[in-house]
Amino acid sequence: MKSKDICLPDYNGGSIVNLMSSIAVASGGRTLYSPLKDFGLEELKKYKNIILVVVDGLGYNYLKKNGKGSVFNENLRGSMTSVFLPTTACAITSFLTGVAPQQHAFTGWNINLKEVGLISKILPFIPRVGGDVLSKQDIKMSQIIMAESFVSKIKRKSFILNPQAVFNSDFTNYIAKGAKKLKYKTLQQFFNQLKKSIHGSDRKYIYAYWPEFDKNAHETGVGSKKTLDHFKKLDREFKKFVKFVNGTDTIVIVTSDHGFIDTPLNRIIKLENHPELEECLSLPVCGEGRVAYCYVRASKIKQFEKYIKIKFKNYCWMYKSEELIKKNMFGLFKPSSKLSNRIGDYVLIMKENYIFRDKLLNEDKEPHIGHHAGISKDEMLVPLVVIKNNS
Repeated sequence: MKSKDICLPDYNGGSIVNLMSSIAVASGGRTLYSPLKDFGLEELKKYKNIILVVVDGLGYNYLKKNGKGSVFNENLRGSMTSVFLPTTACAITSFLTGVAPQQHAFTGWNINLKEVGLISKILPFIPRVGGDVLSKQDIKMSQIIMAESFVSKIKRKSFILNPQAVFNSDFTNYIAKGAKKLKYKTLQQFFNQLKKSIHGSDRKYIYAYWPEFDKNAHETGVGSKKTLDHFKKLDREFKKFVKFVNGTDTIVIVTSDHGFIDTPLNRIIKLENHPELEECLSLPVCGEGRVAYCYVRASKIKQFEKYIKIKFKNYCWMYKSEELIKKNMFGLFKPSSKLSNRIGDYVLIMKENYIFRDKLLNEDKEPHIGHHAGISKDEMLVPLVVIKNNS
């Protein structure tokens, strides 16, 4: 990956965290991070309804390449960065708390929860090896996530719209405190719920999450016809929705949690093929395929570093985890006390479109084609789409 293709998070006014600060300020709320630069904050305050639609996986570069004539491109203000890692577990949590991973400490799909003694798939809130949700073992989401819900910090009547599959999850229930939860199964139901939510005289904030673009991009690739067909369908339905909200004193903001890259099978680096490296690790690899958190045995540190520098030099960059905290990769201000435990001793950030994969005994799932969480522009940059509708 050339330096011109690399993109790091911009928490000083250019990230999705700063967008949430703008919405917070416009809603009489508290905020840690500065508002988004050049966003027209005073104008945002005037609207009765603020709708934030997060289309999971819809990267800025994808939109520029494929979105000609779409309602998204017609109202595209520019790009923002996601957070580090640019992945759902980190970025959606930032949308729903208003702070960066530095504070909420959700650092990837697989997280080492030292306080629980296991590695968790964090949003489903289950052990990585499978089994019941952790709440059935009397472990509360409030003990794991290190930030308040965004809607609890603002002064607007709030709604959170999620797919039925996650409507009553531990994560949703925690993060929706202070809001009315809404659910849907289909794209039509998604927009019907949005239409219903804007009725009434209250000043409202509505968060709406659509996951199917991400699902298609993972399974068939971000460059696939199926993914493009889904994007076109979403655009057609969105244009109808924009007509509906015209005249309702509503501003609609559309963005995403991350973009995508495609990875061929020959670019998947499997830990099982590197036994000399595997013996250095004290725990399974955490994080994501594009950014791996490595827990290294103290007696094997030199062996680990040497192996990565020689054998993996074409595949990844290696950093000590504390170094990335100091570089403000995870956010600004004081880090959560749990952050260091959740990012291992070393972080491997994969180059180009390489993936690093370990495998537990019961994991037989085929690898995805589409991936995210790395620091390429395709993964890190997300769109800022602003659609204004006056009363």
